[in-house]
Amino acid sequence: MTFAKRSALALGLGLTLIGGAFAASSDRNDGTWSVQMVTDSGLCDRTYGYSIAIENGNVRYLLAPGDSPTTVSGRIGPDGAVDLDIRRSIAKVDATGRLNGKSGSGTWTLGMLGCTGRWTAQKRSNIVQS
Repeated sequence: MTFAKRSALALGLGLTLIGGAFAASSDRNDGTWSVQMVTDSGLCDRTYGYSIAIENGNVRYLLAPGDSPTTVSGRIGPDGAVDLDIRRSIAKVDATGRLNGKSGSGTWTLGMLGCTGRWTAQKRSNIVQS
């Protein structure tokens, strides 16, 4: 086998392995999560709790009975990096952090009220709720 063929084979195998690693790491965060937000400063309520579903890096807010409509946009990266916008009415929260397959943590800000805080998340199920 020539050097060029060996290099092409090694490159192809390496890309396949890397692609598989990214797929496996993003799938490990799939499921239903419980999120707790704590306010450190600003005029926001002290704590907030909500549930989200993650499927293939896409995030969806799970509406609770009597809850206000909320939208979540952004993604969970293959490495667990969290970068989300959470909107309820005119309020927009920016959340960043990291998930590790079973739990996660990070920070959030709500600029219009000068609020900042921390969030933690616990995985509740590997099954994504409808």
